Amino acid sequence: MESANGYDGDVRLGVRAWFGEDVDSSDDTVAAGTSVDVEAEGPDADQEGVARKILLDQLTGRARSRSELEAKLAGRGVPAEIGARLLDRFEEVGLVDDAVFARSWVESRQASKGLARRALAQELRRKGIGDDVAREALDGVDPEDELESARALVRRRLSRVASLDQATAVRRLSGMLARKGYPPGTAFRVVREELRLAGEDLDQDPGLESGAHE
Repeated sequence: MESANGYDGDVRLGVRAWFGEDVDSSDDTVAAGTSVDVEAEGPDADQEGVARKILLDQLTGRARSRSELEAKLAGRGVPAEIGARLLDRFEEVGLVDDAVFARSWVESRQASKGLARRALAQELRRKGIGDDVAREALDGVDPEDELESARALVRRRLSRVASLDQATAVRRLSGMLARKGYPPGTAFRVVREELRLAGEDLDQDPGLESGAHE
């Protein structure tokens, strides 16, 4: 459904809507930055056109955080004030939205990599997502889904530790889950349960408990 400002989800059409341009979607003048009237807009017009093209290229294919886009513009020598002005406009038409980006990132990384909330929070921080926005996105992670992801990760790796002694297998599998962001207690419990389900007759050796903390 098309929004009030004319943006219907296509990056280039969104930019055209922002400029109020009635251009066929196959026309790439906006993407190339050639729609900028240098004489009318002053000395910053060329830089703004280049910066707009950089943003469009970066947003083609997947969303990015504002911080990522700021870094890309800075790396290409775009003055900070021009970058900020363009990013503000891109946010106005919904082309840049950290909240939407954070939710999408969490859903994708949990599904594809089985990451727990702690690891997801670290990734969002590296993407420049603010704590409040990240917290809201992470609140959408279902604890049961997170636990099932941990179980699935362990099941996929059971064959790799089949030849190891119990203590080593527990430590390696627990360590793998810890690197995915799972708390030590959760990691150890899931590993022990999955090993039992796989037919392992686990020892009651207290030394195995150390696997929860390594």
